[in-house]
Amino acid sequence: MRGYRFLKVSSQLGRIAAVKEALTSTRLRQCERLASKLIFGAGLKDAELITRQYLLIRVGGLNLNKALLYALGKPGSAVVHPLPPEWWNVVEQHGFKIGKVRSTLAWNGFVGLLLAYGMVVIARRLVGSIKEIIRPSFQAVGNYAYFNGLAAGNLPQPCNDGRSHDIVTWYCQWPGRVSELDSLCPNVKGVDSSKVHGVPVVSVPSAVPPVISGGALASFLGWSVAASTLAIIDLLRGRWWHALMLGEASCAAAVRRNEASRLARDYLFHMTSYIYRPLWTYEAEKQGARATFYFYSTNVESFKRPDGYPDLTYGWKAMNWPRYLVWDGYQADFIRRAVGESANISVVGPIWFHTSGEAAAGLPLSTVAVFDVQPMRASRYQILGADIEYYTPSTANQFLSDIYEALRECGSTLALKRKREIGRLAHPKYRQLIGKFDRLPNFIAVDLDMSAFRLIEDCVAVISMPFTSTALIARELGKPSVFYDPTGQLQGDDRAAHGIPIILGVEQLKAWFSTQVSSRNNFERKVPC
Repeated sequence: MRGYRFLKVSSQLGRIAAVKEALTSTRLRQCERLASKLIFGAGLKDAELITRQYLLIRVGGLNLNKALLYALGKPGSAVVHPLPPEWWNVVEQHGFKIGKVRSTLAWNGFVGLLLAYGMVVIARRLVGSIKEIIRPSFQAVGNYAYFNGLAAGNLPQPCNDGRSHDIVTWYCQWPGRVSELDSLCPNVKGVDSSKVHGVPVVSVPSAVPPVISGGALASFLGWSVAASTLAIIDLLRGRWWHALMLGEASCAAAVRRNEASRLARDYLFHMTSYIYRPLWTYEAEKQGARATFYFYSTNVESFKRPDGYPDLTYGWKAMNWPRYLVWDGYQADFIRRAVGESANISVVGPIWFHTSGEAAAGLPLSTVAVFDVQPMRASRYQILGADIEYYTPSTANQFLSDIYEALRECGSTLALKRKREIGRLAHPKYRQLIGKFDRLPNFIAVDLDMSAFRLIEDCVAVISMPFTSTALIARELGKPSVFYDPTGQLQGDDRAAHGIPIILGVEQLKAWFSTQVSSRNNFERKVPC
């Protein structure tokens, strides 16, 4: 926190982000020249990028932010963090000192642990395959699409009208889906038996099926011995990337030894894990499978500043997914700026993701849906590496207070839907305000799990904090929709708004709302004002 205060006082909040952006694009030249096909297989030509992506998610996250802030908060202190020596210069070029002895020890220990982890993964895969051969338990699912990184709330949960706004249901109704599917397979355990458009939803916990033939298992065992030996020898020679990627390589080796009929036709990954494309997907694609990356949100752009747009934030320029599903042309442009004009992009409109069976029953006729961004405690927010202070309790509280004042003057109701429950991570000042609003008239705190689509359908208008994707959902559903900025610091032509109007300040907000309620054609329901 002292390091953060130093950056704020010296107007250098962008310094952490600048380091992360530089690491995103700094190539690992040794790995580029000396990568082994034994480890990288079908991904050999992208070996350096794959390794860089993996490092970015393993050592370039919040722990690196903490290490940088700690060094700034203790005068004369050096950064101690497990980074490859090739990245030390990047950190030093941004004004930090590297504690080279301790960082070398940390780095060697980190790579050693991943080498050991890789061997454990290999052993588990061997044992699992032997068990599968002796007593088969793998469920035959036919032609299937696999959904990675889901939770129970991402599965079909129809309401009384039979509709469910989840990613599995969305995929099944998307015209670009793989045709003639026998199963839809999320990686969620304990899935209740259900069907979407007549297609069964079946739990498949792992994207990589076990090896089930004796010959394939013997081949995998031979690969395991050779790959482990190479990783150890190369680590002793300073070629750390093979040890680092051993566990990931074992998954790729297992896919390579599986029949194509046992692999998914389509593997779907969402934006929570946007940086690293798993090594095994190169093998799956070689056998005819698709790897598809989709956005469940549009809030990925940095705000426009008075002097123009900043560079893309950490990790986006390192992506190399085979295909991208985006909401609109603005997001397609974002992808092209990140990875180049050759990106394979499909514009598909809003993508459903998380839902529940809850219905927005009993809302007053003049209800306006409001979507904010919950501010976190300072101790959490300050390690995120944000280069601008916006999602703070002062902004969030003013956002809600201004909207409540504007709606109350017209006798309308504010229905607030927060994105998720973050408990004690939410800033105390924000939680106090919500507690106060809960006791006021014309305020409804909506169930967090309720589909945003359902709430918007039952409201007369939508006000969103910049730049949440609910504003685009409202536009898709034909509802009046704006972003509201209580600080007045955002630029009205910011491309991050995706063409949604940006209202600056409470007076503009009142004027917009008054204009909307005066025209009965703008609302599905008349608002008494």
